[in-house]
Amino acid sequence: MASPPRLKRRREFLRVAGKGSRAARPSLVLQALPGTAGPLRVGFTATKKLGNAVVRNRTKRRLREAARLLLGQGAPEGWDLVLVGREGTAGRPFDLLQADLRGALRQAGVLPGGKPRRDAPAEAEAPVPAAADGPSGT
Repeated sequence: MASPPRLKRRREFLRVAGKGSRAARPSLVLQALPGTAGPLRVGFTATKKLGNAVVRNRTKRRLREAARLLLGQGAPEGWDLVLVGREGTAGRPFDLLQADLRGALRQAGVLPGGKPRRDAPAEAEAPVPAAADGPSGT
């Protein structure tokens, strides 16, 4: 199973962080930017707050493997994603790390089965009429 293409330049990471949506989980933060041309691309980052280089590299390796397994084949096109490691990423059981990533991808709308994003336009929803009597006093 092949890995998805990568984001590598700082300006790509900053564009996703500035314009994209966020989904936080205990072991990671997902930043997702829809509507880009081309295949899904993924970037990985871990701050020095997590620890030394060994801890940061382990964090990014685990995120890369989870992304490869979930997004390697059949990934939806037109998304730029950034996975940000958190303190729990390096020590979290791998099946829970994958579940966190899957949930974040659904929340952001990258994978089907998630809730629509708040910033997405609501097409089928009709406005709710206001109550004529006001709030009840009982």
